[in-house]
Amino acid sequence: MKNKLWIFIGAIVVLLIVGAGSMFIVKEGEYKVVLRFGEAIRTVKEPGLKFKVPFIENTTTLPKYQMTFESNPGQILTKDKKPILVDNYTIWRINNPEKYIRTLHTVSGGAMRIEEAVYNSVRRKLSEVDYDVIISENTARGNINDEITADVSAALDRGEYGIEIVDVRIKRTDLPESNKQSVYNRMISDRQSMAARYLSEGDEESRIVRSKADRTAVELLAQAEADAKKIVAEGEQEAARIYNISYGKDPAFYNLYRTLESYVVTLANEPVIMLPIESPYAKILMGE
Repeated sequence: MKNKLWIFIGAIVVLLIVGAGSMFIVKEGEYKVVLRFGEAIRTVKEPGLKFKVPFIENTTTLPKYQMTFESNPGQILTKDKKPILVDNYTIWRINNPEKYIRTLHTVSGGAMRIEEAVYNSVRRKLSEVDYDVIISENTARGNINDEITADVSAALDRGEYGIEIVDVRIKRTDLPESNKQSVYNRMISDRQSMAARYLSEGDEESRIVRSKADRTAVELLAQAEADAKKIVAEGEQEAARIYNISYGKDPAFYNLYRTLESYVVTLANEPVIMLPIESPYAKILMGE
């Protein structure tokens, strides 16, 4: 009876060991790749409690979510022969776990292969572009990132690594320390030259505008003076015509009026006047 008990307990233990060895748990955000004698035979993607053949099959875990790989900064020579330090990052994910296990085995193995592909693509693409285009924030910079992404994705697809490249972006571009100061000095010189040219062009444009304004002002004043003289002359001519018409109607009155006007002028400062008593001028003054 005692032997049977030990046999029963042993069987229970064996069943527990076999049962534990045949179960595995798949969590959210991960793949479980089932291996048989080291060969990937299937991938379990849905979370939950799963089963495998004990002692023959085992599992390995791979991340299901997107990952970010930060490349080490590398020195690259641009099209215009300027050395720059480029720092970029890659967003990637595993889309075929079985291929990934067969070719790269681990996450670090995939990261190494991505770093190699990204460096080769970045070096090739940036060597075709001038430095000013690389450091600018315009559409060209975005196009370079898109081209590098497509190039890296194609290279890894050819290798059948089971990797999907989501995006490759240049995070930072900088000059080596030995080149920074000379480039900064040249940039300062270029900006100063540009500023001097703009100031010179502005001064020239200002002189042209002032010259045109002065000429226009002189022309307007001359025209205004000519118009004023013409108006005055026309007014005096019209006044003389009116005077002639008016005085022509009564010559005697006109003579009397002119004589009185001369009195006003002559006697304005109370002068002493000696006139012959028989002169018409004196007779009018005397009231005769």
